[in-house]
Amino acid sequence: MKRKKIAGMCSVLLMFSLVLPGCGSKNQVVNYGDAKEEAASITFFGNKYEPENVTVIEEIISDFMSENPEIRVSYESLKGTEYYEALEKRMSAGKGDDVFMVNHDAVLRLGAEGQLADLSELTAISEYTDRMLSQMDREGKIFWVPTTVSAFGLYCNLDLLEKHKQKIPENLSQWEEVCGYFKGQGITPIIANNDISLKTLAIGAGFYPVYQEGRQQEVFSRLNRGEDSLSQYLTEGFSLADRFIRKGYIDGERAVHTKKTSDDLEEFVEGEAPFMLTGAWAAGRTRDMEPGFEFQVVPIPILEDGALMVINADTRLSVNAHSKNEAAAKKFVEYFTQRENIQKFADQQSSFSPLKEGSPSSREEIQPLIACYQSGRTVIGADGMLNLPIWDLTAQASEKLLAGEALDSVLDWMDQRAEEERSVP
Repeated sequence: MKRKKIAGMCSVLLMFSLVLPGCGSKNQVVNYGDAKEEAASITFFGNKYEPENVTVIEEIISDFMSENPEIRVSYESLKGTEYYEALEKRMSAGKGDDVFMVNHDAVLRLGAEGQLADLSELTAISEYTDRMLSQMDREGKIFWVPTTVSAFGLYCNLDLLEKHKQKIPENLSQWEEVCGYFKGQGITPIIANNDISLKTLAIGAGFYPVYQEGRQQEVFSRLNRGEDSLSQYLTEGFSLADRFIRKGYIDGERAVHTKKTSDDLEEFVEGEAPFMLTGAWAAGRTRDMEPGFEFQVVPIPILEDGALMVINADTRLSVNAHSKNEAAAKKFVEYFTQRENIQKFADQQSSFSPLKEGSPSSREEIQPLIACYQSGRTVIGADGMLNLPIWDLTAQASEKLLAGEALDSVLDWMDQRAEEERSVP
């Protein structure tokens, strides 16, 4: 378990670390100066735990407290699924933090329980793009605000491709051709993880026509009511993933145990595979691992006529509806979503800004994604109009497929689980 904590107290500058026993856990605590006794204290819980992420969050917290000495902010983080398990337990026990990070599926649960405060009066709301507002607004209320737009792409080992006289694939036929070549050379071409790799393929391929035709509201309404099944849209994408596994382009037995943006990055930087499917936000982390070769993150080439990007409104912030310091918590979220802080965070995350006229990250490795993003060849991975926990359902379906379960069985399981979710009051 990886766990980090930043506690702030008014001004700057005392920093120290605490190492706790058990599980190799390491807590980092940063204290800022002498707090006034009357200062309000708010807690901020998130799933951004990597040192580079924590550094940016620390800077924003420090600047906020310098401008608002009457408010103290402490930040604590956990990684991945551990975070969402802890979030659910804290909220269920009535011990939720004042501010916390959420994803699409957590919003469905916590929103239905009345646990999320309405943020629609924040002045930052008017700065978001119409596309982001369509995700955030629910009958005039807003229960979360994004700080980035994350992208999922195909990492390409440029040196290995050049060595084998292969090119970056621009469509599905080219991708399968390059994968077939490397498989023939005894190289498994695609590094995949057990979470986001296959589901982004499935969601991207399945819903791309819906987005291009502008039918999201119609289709997601039908899915919400159970008039359509998820498999009607995701069969094509999961069939592609299944084909890649059966052809040996993806090692299912290995991928089922491969954790996202950790195990897969370590495997990729070894330089033995030409491709990796994961989040573009890991581009900086991958570069910092000094892979010894050049790489780029490009749109996913799963269309016959080109490539697409799967994106998400990401690093979403919510305020606890039962917070004793709701006003202070909202003031902090207001500050975090100021344009300069959004840009700082998006740049560090190798992501896009969710604000009007916001700039994408300047990181060199993700520049091939920008044209695809700006041209609208995108699919939202967990669309706010869909009232099903699609991010979790497709992750579990992907794991089953990697473990060797038959495609039809996996799709039937997914539809059954979706139906059970619809029946939950």
